[in-house]
Amino acid sequence: MSVQRRLNAGFAALLALFSVLLMVQFGAGSRLRADQEDRLDRVSRADAANDEALQRMTDAETGVRGFQLTGQQSFLDPYEKGWAAALAALDDIATGVDGTGTRRLLDQQREAARIWLDAFALPIIDSGMAAGNQTHAVRGKQLFDEFRLLNEAVAASIEEERREVVADGAAARRRLDVIAAVLVGVILTVAVGVALTVRRQLLVPLGRISATMRRLTAGDRSARAEPVRAAELRTVVKALNDLAAQTETLLAAEQSRAARAGLRQAVAAEMQEMRDQATGGRRIAELIGAAVGADAVHCDMGLPGTGRLHVHWPSGSPEPPAGLVSEILAGTPGQVRVQPDGSVWLAVGDGAVGAPGYLHLSRPGAPVWTEAEQRLLAGVVREIERVQRQLGLQDTQARLITELRLLDQRKDVFIQTVTHELRTPLTSILGYAEMIADEDGPELNAVQERALSAILRNAHRLRDTIGDLVLLDRPQYGAAVQAEILDLAPVARLVLHELHNAAQAKGLTVNVDTPEAWVRGDRTQLRRALRKVIENAIKFTPAGGSVDCRMTADPHTVSIAVTDTGIGIPDEDVPGLFTPFHRAGNAMDQAVQGPGLGLAIVRDIVRDHGGTVAVQSVVGRGSTFTLTLPAIPAPAPTEPKSPARV
Repeated sequence: MSVQRRLNAGFAALLALFSVLLMVQFGAGSRLRADQEDRLDRVSRADAANDEALQRMTDAETGVRGFQLTGQQSFLDPYEKGWAAALAALDDIATGVDGTGTRRLLDQQREAARIWLDAFALPIIDSGMAAGNQTHAVRGKQLFDEFRLLNEAVAASIEEERREVVADGAAARRRLDVIAAVLVGVILTVAVGVALTVRRQLLVPLGRISATMRRLTAGDRSARAEPVRAAELRTVVKALNDLAAQTETLLAAEQSRAARAGLRQAVAAEMQEMRDQATGGRRIAELIGAAVGADAVHCDMGLPGTGRLHVHWPSGSPEPPAGLVSEILAGTPGQVRVQPDGSVWLAVGDGAVGAPGYLHLSRPGAPVWTEAEQRLLAGVVREIERVQRQLGLQDTQARLITELRLLDQRKDVFIQTVTHELRTPLTSILGYAEMIADEDGPELNAVQERALSAILRNAHRLRDTIGDLVLLDRPQYGAAVQAEILDLAPVARLVLHELHNAAQAKGLTVNVDTPEAWVRGDRTQLRRALRKVIENAIKFTPAGGSVDCRMTADPHTVSIAVTDTGIGIPDEDVPGLFTPFHRAGNAMDQAVQGPGLGLAIVRDIVRDHGGTVAVQSVVGRGSTFTLTLPAIPAPAPTEPKSPARV
């Protein structure tokens, strides 16, 4: 039988024996205790009922004697109640006793009570016998004494039954204890057998296997596990020995791979950290030559950003044959070509990053190059090509960064120049146009008024565009942020008041819900952001539509949602919506004016305040822009100072 089957049988036997033990202890024991308690309870009730019968008979006898002495009917009430209660108590005794002797004494006690009733109590009650009948009174006392003696005998018999119940319970518990002790002994015997089996068949062999594994871990690759008898462990021992053999093979291969990887990493590090081409090149050639035992190494390759690397190692070694160089350069990069004279050639690079080059190694003393050595050299060439590409990308990246910095500087200069050159004539145009509009001179005709209105409108629009350009060129030219604790509700209501005329001119319905919402920020910048969002809502909503401004606040954030029933935004335009100069396609189709700077400015202002901007839109139904800012607790109200007394 296998170890597993033996253990399964042992554990099943332990489980069955333990279940039997539990049933004996908790099942039979509990039932035994319950039966004993029930019998003791019935015996106790019978004993109490016996005492009750004596007490009630005493009450009845006292009532009869009182009636006999006085002739008063009031003494018959205790007699009647006592006699009825005594009969009931005698019946209760019968339900609580099991012994034949006790039942015989109980019948005699019941018969004595009946004789007392018939021979003494009823004649007195029926005939109203006078007190002077001394003989009848003595007879009644004798009968009651007989009842009392029988009552005591019944009590003694009940007590004897109680002792028998207790003795029977003790004997039954002793039998259960013996059975439980036998079961415990059997359980211990089976448990010891299982433990010995586990030790002999599992623990000792596992200890030997563990010792073998520790030897393998310590570096003893020749360690092998000893054969065992257990069928289950034979598979483990065989797998461990096979694993040890495979590990030995894999470690040898890993050492070879690590050597190749180390060489590639060393060559890559030398190329990336090269400061002097002559020294670095000789170091690379020396590393490659030492790895394969070459007598001479020649290398010619391009290095982006530093020029061309041409190395001979050791110094003074002859140049490789020139006729083979052009042939190798035209070959496949990384392909190993072994020559009859014991030298090996490899092409380096394909011309994508600099001109192609070559790697030449000669080893006359050992002209045969193994497959592992050829793989090593091919891997070194691939690593050199990878570093060449990386250096090329770094060189390209450095040039692009330089060009971007130059473009950024030119952009700054352009914005400064444009804003300055446009503001000067624009100031003059606005000044003279406003002076003409406000002048009390000759009245203008309709054509002149329309022309003047167009000049003022477009001049103000140009001034706003210049201001937006300055804001987008922050932080150098933007206004400084003045952070303060403020309530956004008055700011939103002020912006809506300023834009009331524009909304009214288009017949728009404006709904406002701005409860108290406290943030920390720049009042001017936040007002500008709200104004641009609400201006856009009014601008892109056709006449008769509606614009809603809803503000909500919780302990962490304040949100301002501006919803319109305008033209909406196509899905393809949403990702670039907050990019400067970006305009939705349907806005341009409907010739809605604007430079496309407003939402970019809103995004910058909200982001500077630690918040976010989100948009939801459906073409033809409208858009909702939601500005979310960090909330702060409302400041405590300050009590006004009382005026000083004069």
